[in-house]
Amino acid sequence: MTKVKSPAPETLGPTVCIGEILVEIVATTTGEGFLDEQPFIGPYPSGAPAIFIDQCARMGGTAAMIGAVGQDDFGRANTDRLRADGVDISGVMVDPELPTGTAFVRYRPDGDRNFVFNMWTSAAGSLTWTPEIEAVISRAGHLHIMGTLLVQENIWKMIDRAARTIRERGGTVSLDPNMRSELRADPGIDARIAETVAGADLLLPSGEELYVASGTDPKDGEDTAITRLFELGISEVVIKRGANGSSCHLASGESFTAPAFKIEETDPTGAGDCFGGAYVACRRLGMDVNEALTFANAAGARNATIRGPMEGAGTREQLDAFIAATPRNP
Repeated sequence: MTKVKSPAPETLGPTVCIGEILVEIVATTTGEGFLDEQPFIGPYPSGAPAIFIDQCARMGGTAAMIGAVGQDDFGRANTDRLRADGVDISGVMVDPELPTGTAFVRYRPDGDRNFVFNMWTSAAGSLTWTPEIEAVISRAGHLHIMGTLLVQENIWKMIDRAARTIRERGGTVSLDPNMRSELRADPGIDARIAETVAGADLLLPSGEELYVASGTDPKDGEDTAITRLFELGISEVVIKRGANGSSCHLASGESFTAPAFKIEETDPTGAGDCFGGAYVACRRLGMDVNEALTFANAAGARNATIRGPMEGAGTREQLDAFIAATPRNP
């Protein structure tokens, strides 16, 4: 099948994301690990796919989430948030026995984080294909894939099935690699990465993910990696560069850049997911690359100014106000 050369339009159906839904509980002190008694805040609705799809919906895109939560307050906190923000949650399972997934987070002095997860042994790991999920996928126009899920075989099979169905009806696929290079030591994961990249239309990497996804050596440079991705069939490569903004490279040969916004960072968790959710929504709503990059940078930056992984996900009006009021880096 010939690939569509840009994200499929909204008229084809909603953007769908499949994966973990959890709550995040954050230590209020900076330090190493969780061995000492310490105060926490939360729970915050979370999970990279859920953050992405929430921002997509708040931007004005049609959006649906596929995942699983427990029959508990943590699960309801997530489903209530997603529903309130306009996400179709008919594909979210409620497990009557397993609890909603959790992530305990503590920031270290160097700005990095320590995590304790209960993810795949929680309700998130019980996700299976259901008639409700079939109904969501059968009307979807775009699938967004989080690369971290490629290591979870059950979820990977669901993603692969969904991608095939959506492509068959003329839809498109985006991939946020979110991969570490050490994953490529596993031959199975390596093949899975290659297959997923080859089936994607839009790639949203940051840092070394560009080279992991392209299968190239960082020593060969960014241009070599981008060229290789175009050879594999990717039509749009959007690179998240943090404080250096972002750039988009099209298979047609065009390139675009957008500067970052100057902010006081409070919590960077979820910023990249908000960037992706805004960018995909903007492109599917018909915006050009320059406008989509600006909104994506604003969505990521705004989210990073507010504690909680999706607490800063902005509506179109909120992002318009943020863009108007916030200076940008040169």
